[in-house]
Amino acid sequence: MTRTTLLCFPYAGAGPSVYQPWRRVAPPELDVVPVSLPGREKRFVEEPYRRLEQAVDGLLDEVLELVAGRDRVALFGHSMGAVLAYEMTRRLTGAAGVAVSHLFVSGSPDPWSGRERTAAGLPDDEFVARVEEFAGYTHPALADPDMRELLLPVLRADVELHEAYRPAGEKRVDVPVTALRGADDTLVADEALAGWGRVTSATFAVRRLPGGHMYLTDSPAAVLDLVGAELAR
Repeated sequence: MTRTTLLCFPYAGAGPSVYQPWRRVAPPELDVVPVSLPGREKRFVEEPYRRLEQAVDGLLDEVLELVAGRDRVALFGHSMGAVLAYEMTRRLTGAAGVAVSHLFVSGSPDPWSGRERTAAGLPDDEFVARVEEFAGYTHPALADPDMRELLLPVLRADVELHEAYRPAGEKRVDVPVTALRGADDTLVADEALAGWGRVTSATFAVRRLPGGHMYLTDSPAAVLDLVGAELAR
């Protein structure tokens, strides 16, 4: 049985621990490997990235180390993590020469569309309210003044990175792409996902799972079942 290493990129404000539940329910043929970004968890003291190009440059060595010697590599990213996963796929299949078998982009409009409403630059209270509106839930830590002070710089940097991102050119990757969303996601519509078809010269599919924008936190097993089915096609 060939194991697939699934590199997982977090959404804005999150760290690698958001994918720990995935590791507990992953099937034997899937090795879930979270990617750690600066500014959070074990890399808390490091300055977070504010531009996507900077993030990909800074993460490349870590990612190459994670995939060294692995037979099959796929990438998954949600929201901000989707554009990180896409640009990392471009880098890995280009100069780095890594054979990526699949790219999964989740909960994010295609790279050319962006969001109609943004959060970067808003005052703290408005910023938190807008981010919680986007996510569809209220993070309890942001209600605590001390925790908010710790978390806001990273969250602001991530939101700025995502909202400022536009791809450099339209060169397609020769990698199958699956775009996912929660069926009840009011932030990312089907047509916004369909635009991801422009990034690949290989196969493209749109898939939906029950839930809202943060559907992936509700049922990790369902997400991994879908990932496994797409990889098996």
